[in-house]
Formats: sequence, C-alpha cells, structure tokens
Amino acid sequence: MRGAFSVFLGKEDQKANRLKRGSAGGRPPNFDAEWYKERNTVERCFNKLRQFRAVATRFDKRERIYQGTIDVASIKIWLRDPVRRSRT
Repeated sequence: MRGAFSVFLGKEDQKANRLKRGSAGGRPPNFDAEWYKERNTVERCFNKLRQFRAVATRFDKRERIYQGTIDVASIKIWLRDPVRRSRT
C-alpha cells in the first residue's frame, strides 16, 4: 500500500536501544500526534459499534438492512452521551 503511514508509538526499550547505539542507532521513531488522535478516535468508534452483537457478527445479510443496524447502534451510542466531554 503506497502512501500509507504508520502511527504506532515506538516501544520504550526500542527507543532506549537506539539511543544506546548512538549515531549507528538507525532512524529516529516517527510519530505524528495529530494522526494518532484521529486514529484513536476512529478505533474507539469501531470498538463501541462492535459492542452490538448484530453489528459485530454482521447478522443481517443485506447491505441496506445492515446499514440500518449500524445507524441504530450509532444513535444508541450518541444518545448515551450526547455532550462530548473534553479531556482537558
């Protein structure tokens, strides 16, 4: 897949080993905080949807009905906490 970027955090021991090796330590860890935030938001959304059995197992065979199941699950999630709390 061309143009795809990794947004995973580097492990602490990997960072320490690179620093220990000095200039021969290889490339520095690449991390973009904004992409990580977006990725985290998307993953949380999918995890909340997967809590609904019909969504997780794709119980409905027709795409139109499955999309309705996803819509209902999304509405239920939204109604649980309609005001998004900030993490500040």
